[in-house]
Order: sequence, then structure tokens, then C-alpha cells
Amino acid sequence: MTCRAIASLLLAAACSIGTAQESRPVSVPLGPPPAQNSLPDLGSSANAVLSRADEYQIGRMVVRDLRSQNLLLDDPETADYLQSLGERIGVEAQEGEQKLTFLTVRDRSINAFALPGGFVGVHTGLILLTSSESELAGVMAHEIGHVVQRHMARAAQADGRIGLTSIATTLGAVLIGIVTGSPDAALGLISLGQATSMQQQINFTRMEEHEADRVGVGFLAAAGFDPNGMTDFFSTMMREHGVGDDDLPALLLSHPVDSVRIAEARARVASMPSVPRRPDSATYPYIRERLRVVASPPEADLRRYFEGMRAADPDNPALQYGAALAEIRSGSAAAAVGLLKPLVAAQPQLPLLHIALAQAQLAARQQDKAIATFEHGLMLAPRNVPLSVRYAETLLTLGSAKKAHQLLLDLFNIVPPTPEQIRLIALAASAAGDTGDAYYYMGELHIANGDLMLATTQLDLALAAPEITAVQRKRFIARRDEIRDYLREERGDRSSRPRPPG
Repeated sequence: MTCRAIASLLLAAACSIGTAQESRPVSVPLGPPPAQNSLPDLGSSANAVLSRADEYQIGRMVVRDLRSQNLLLDDPETADYLQSLGERIGVEAQEGEQKLTFLTVRDRSINAFALPGGFVGVHTGLILLTSSESELAGVMAHEIGHVVQRHMARAAQADGRIGLTSIATTLGAVLIGIVTGSPDAALGLISLGQATSMQQQINFTRMEEHEADRVGVGFLAAAGFDPNGMTDFFSTMMREHGVGDDDLPALLLSHPVDSVRIAEARARVASMPSVPRRPDSATYPYIRERLRVVASPPEADLRRYFEGMRAADPDNPALQYGAALAEIRSGSAAAAVGLLKPLVAAQPQLPLLHIALAQAQLAARQQDKAIATFEHGLMLAPRNVPLSVRYAETLLTLGSAKKAHQLLLDLFNIVPPTPEQIRLIALAASAAGDTGDAYYYMGELHIANGDLMLATTQLDLALAAPEITAVQRKRFIARRDEIRDYLREERGDRSSRPRPPG
């Protein structure tokens, strides 16, 4: 099976993806949020095969597999940026009927994908190749088009024999094979006959691609981006890589592009009414240079690269930021502090600059200054997720576990945490001596990873912890009973079980 065939199969199957006192529980839903579909009901017949809850469960299983293989980049700064960018597009694409979750894939290849259930993955290599935020937004708008048009449900309709676990297993295997560069690992699962014929899948993928283009361009323009961003990026790749299969980026293999498709998209943009365009966000160029450093191999020393780039463009603050990160990574924290101080003074509204400066100061053994930098950043951007998470990590390193715990409780009472962030607050609770909460959050981590039986075990341990308060006891029991009720209903009647509680 060729790389093109495997990538086509992927697209056909996946549409390529507390308070500070008595804390409230960190809410990690067992299922998707409620849905209200106000879009054209393209998925009405497909809904008989896969409900939105089914799609969410499939997507979550695949994401769990990607995370277990360490293929997702857990970088709070990048995650916060991608989620904000994606939500800006998503708000134009739907009216709250489905939560969209954006993931950074730890891979230098040029690719992106949409998974069922609203999960969209963007490879670090693709972000690095973009030359404007509109190009990145264009790729994300295209993937959001796959999500809102429910291409996964429509693909499954072609073969109603496929079970949810089979879809998730096959999809996860294909994705992992492509990301890791070992597609042969997926061949055993693909050959089980879990999908329709390859030619049918390829044709369906082409139809989906044109449909995602049509709706994606509209989302892009409505969100204030240059609607040509999508086709500009595809045109750049085609121009740089030619048309040979052996040299095409993964994105062009899994998203077939030709001159006719690009021309159609450009004609669609030309026919659209002119609307004001927003400039690129201040964060975009910094994130691109950040990824150049954090996504590079551990042994890579990028100081010479940034030295050359800054010599050609000395007034580029994003390159100065990237150079500072490279200095931190190479052990030259004092040099990084010198590069970052003027950046923070010039753009104090950017939390990622405060984070970098505080981390450089900490590495330079300027602990008091690092704490002051974090505190100043949070004063300017209260409850900013990456700033709060990085500060909590620093507080734990410095032995201030109780303060870290309270900081995270305050944050996650407002913002749903990621699995890695749940792990962090569990560690903070344990270090702060709150054993009950530590077990509770480990239970929430198991829920996020799909292991409900282990979650109930952790909640039992939380209830057995000494000195838990009456409020904690009530909260732990309620969560344990919620999970047990769901497991009981799932065992009793899988076909008609209600949407899992969240």
C-alpha cells in the first residue's frame, strides 16, 4: 500500500483531525457537551450511524493513542495560541453545537488532520512553513470544514458494520504510522476490511476536500482573515515540491490539490464581498519561532541559526525571542535575560514574553526576579492559562506547593484543564499535603484517558484519605457515583445508553 493510499484512507476515515477555598471539581466530561445543530443538516442520515456522542468518543480514543505515543506537543504557550486561533474561526463555523479542540502534533512534516468529535491536529512542521497567520488559519479553517460538515459520520454511513472501537483503533494506527513515518505498522489493521474499497474512499475524499474548501473559505473571511490564505499555502507547497509522489508533503498526499481546485477556490474568494481584514496577531510570529526551538531535537543548538537570521533582520522581535529561547536551552540564561527584558518592556501585553523572561531569570538563579516577573504578568493577564501553568511549575520547583495548588485551583475553576494540566494539579495537591485532592485529580486524569474503572479506584482512595473535609467527601462520592452509574448503564444497554455525564 502506497503512502498516498494510506493517507487517502486516513482522510476518508478521519476527515483529515476549583476555587481557592473548598475547591469545585475540575470538570473533565465523560462525554461531549450538548449539541445544537444550526447548520444545514448534511449529517441527518449519517446521524443514524454515528451520533455526535459517538464521534466524540472515537476522537477521544484516537487522541489518547496519540498522547500515549508522545506524539502530542505539551507546550502551554502553543496550545493556548492554537486554541484561541481555532476558536476565532470556529465561532463563525457553528453556534456552539460542538466543542473544537486543537492539538499540536510533535512532527516536522507538513500536515494537518481533523478527527471525529471536533479534534483538529496541526503538525509543528506545517506551522513553521506558514508565512502569515492567514495561511495557518486557512489550513485550520479547512479542517474545521471537515468537522462541521460531519464527514466522519458520512464516511461511516458507507459501511454501518464498523464499530466505534474498530474505527478508533484503525484511525489511531493509521495516524500513528503516518506521524512516525512507519505506515507499515498500520497495514494489519487496515487489511481487516473495516472500510469500503480504496477507490471509493479516494473519490469520497476528493468530494470532501472541495466541500471543506467551500465552507472553510467562508469561515476564514468571516473571522477577519485573508480568505486567500488557504490557497496561498497550498500553492506555495505545490510550487516548492512539484507534483511527484515521492517528494510531496504529507498534507498534499492526504489532501489532494490540483490547479483546478485552487482556481475554484480563488474564484470563490473573488466573488465574495469585501470585508475588513484583521492584521496578524502579535503572538503568531513568536509562536512560530518558539516552535522552531521547542520542537527541534534535544541536541540541536539553534544559536547560530538565529544569529544569522537576526543579522539579516535585526529589528524582528520574534527572532530575538527565538534567540533567547535558544540561549536558555543552551545554558546561557544570562544572555537570554538580556534579550528578553527589552521585549517585555516593548510588548508587556504578551504573556509568553513574561514566561520566557521569568524562566530565564530562574535559570540564571534570579529567583526573586522570576517570581516578580510572573506576578507582574498575571497582574496584566489574570488567569492566563500558559502564564498560570508555568508559574505553578516554578512554584513547585521552588517548594511553594500550596501556592501552586491554589493558583491552579483558581485557574481550573474557570478553564477546563488538559490531561497534562490535571497531572500537574494532582502533583501540586500531593506536594501541598492535600492527599484527598491528589487522588481526586488522578481520578480525573484517568477519566480524561478513558479508564473509568481506575478513576473509581482513585476516588475510593480519595475518600479514605485522612482529614478530608465534609465538602470534599460529598464531592468525591458524587463523582464516584456518577461514574458508576454510567458504567452500569453502559453494561446494561450500550445501544440506548444516555449521553455520558460531564
